Amino acid sequence: MRIVINLILAAIVVGLVWVLISSIQEPIAFKAEKEKRENAVIDKLMKIRTAQEAFRNIKGGFAPSFDSLSYVLKNDSFAIVKVIGDPDDPNFTGKIIYDTTYLPAYDSIRAVMGMSLDSLRYVPYGRGQSFDIKADTITYQSTTVPVVEVGVRRKEFMGAFKDPRFARYDSGYDPNSVLKFGNMNAPNLSGNWER
Repeated sequence: MRIVINLILAAIVVGLVWVLISSIQEPIAFKAEKEKRENAVIDKLMKIRTAQEAFRNIKGGFAPSFDSLSYVLKNDSFAIVKVIGDPDDPNFTGKIIYDTTYLPAYDSIRAVMGMSLDSLRYVPYGRGQSFDIKADTITYQSTTVPVVEVGVRRKEFMGAFKDPRFARYDSGYDPNSVLKFGNMNAPNLSGNWER
């Protein structure tokens, strides 16, 4: 009987040690995984923002879809205007010449930014999920301006940690909140992670 009670107590102690270790490891694992996944998504969002800025330099507005973004950046060109003479100098009497050269956008994107346009739409750790993308023009301070917003809900890339119960380890964590850049109501390309 004494051996049985000792075995039961030993089993309870082992169980309690396991519960204690699990309760310590879960928040640490959550924090590490959240940081790793959010950093990967933020890195991709910054690349998309750079691509959208390149698109705006070519077309004057933002791409409303990843298909149009990819098509324009693969097939269109940046216009480089070289001004010969000084149009701002009232004493300049010579002829002002505007020399325009076109550089393929795809070469710049690939060489300078190291982007793959075909995989730009996919959310890291999202299992094929695409970023939500919206673009339009609005009237802002009596001027028509292009606006864009690209983002994804955290639950789409958090995997096993998408459950709201993990908010107990991080008071600012909400799996339904959106990690994004841009704003459809103002000409702003800031990311909500840059606060």
